[in-house]
Amino acid sequence: MSSGIRLLPRARLEALPEALRALGYEVLGPRVEDGILRYGSLSGIGDLPWGRGVEAAPGRWRLVEGEPARAFAWANGPQALKPLVFAPEETLWRSDADGRVRPEPPAGRPRAVLGVRACDLAALALLDAHFLRPGCEDPWYAARRAGLLLVAVHCTHPAATCFCVSTGDGPEARAGHDLALWETEAGWLLEAAGARGAEVLARLPTEEADPASVEAARAEVRAAAARQRRALPGRDLREALFARLDHPRWARVAERCLACGSCTAVCPTCFCHATDEHPALDGTSAHARRWSSCFTERHSYIHGIVLRPDTRARYRQWLTHKLGGWHLQYGRSGCVGCGRCIAWCPAAIDLTEEAAAICAGAGEAAP
Repeated sequence: MSSGIRLLPRARLEALPEALRALGYEVLGPRVEDGILRYGSLSGIGDLPWGRGVEAAPGRWRLVEGEPARAFAWANGPQALKPLVFAPEETLWRSDADGRVRPEPPAGRPRAVLGVRACDLAALALLDAHFLRPGCEDPWYAARRAGLLLVAVHCTHPAATCFCVSTGDGPEARAGHDLALWETEAGWLLEAAGARGAEVLARLPTEEADPASVEAARAEVRAAAARQRRALPGRDLREALFARLDHPRWARVAERCLACGSCTAVCPTCFCHATDEHPALDGTSAHARRWSSCFTERHSYIHGIVLRPDTRARYRQWLTHKLGGWHLQYGRSGCVGCGRCIAWCPAAIDLTEEAAAICAGAGEAAP
């Protein structure tokens, strides 16, 4: 019986971006830019990071030599899907000199993203839960999200900072994508997950996948899961964290934390933002939204009072909300185990280490 998984031979890999473009999508994928991996427009599969790997540790991330025949032999770069749906800065409306307000129409165009990881699919589902809530849908987010086609890659090369197994979000992509991809020596194994993915797959010059190759590809993903060494002490840390708001560890981590907001910038689920007015000399003004962070003073400013005046209070707010409060809002933790906050923290603060120290002895249920 056919599994529905097809092989796109290595000599025909270019057919995938070609098929996506023929369907009207701009094709994005990971590219090496300025020494990092960033989603950008692909002119062809040659733009992918073939033969590159990633070395990551607390406060450290760099590209290294990887497997020459693979384009996805790494875990993640600093960028997730967030900037593609929730713009770092955008104008929401403008006002004329006479005071009339004109909404800035949301811009959205069909985009296909090649190489999406399981942790980032889980993060996108959380962003959807926030920005696409029935009755208060964000039109700017919705316009970009509607045109997004996602080609997932089952992860086989976790970084030392990854812990998606403990959050239940990877390394296998299980939901939220249109096509799934396993990378093998013979080519890419592809499986459709929905009508849009099936339409793309039908346009490709694929072959029947060898069952042994499929099992070997699945085994690679299982091995990737087994190699992860970091973990959160549980998936629901609400009671443990909220019962320890005066734990001395908060003060100790604050001595190291720079309150720079780097962790929130690279986090694929953080969505805090601020709004600004940009008046012009002709009397017009633009009302803009831009990314912000709970590590800033402005975030907790209310009528002359800063509710969280120091780094200790701000770090505690971030960790307790991310790992605890999100359960009340979205039914799960706001952490997907991507490890970006660990790798890109200039002070090398490890979220899993801090959570374990604060929750020690609380008797949290293991995943």
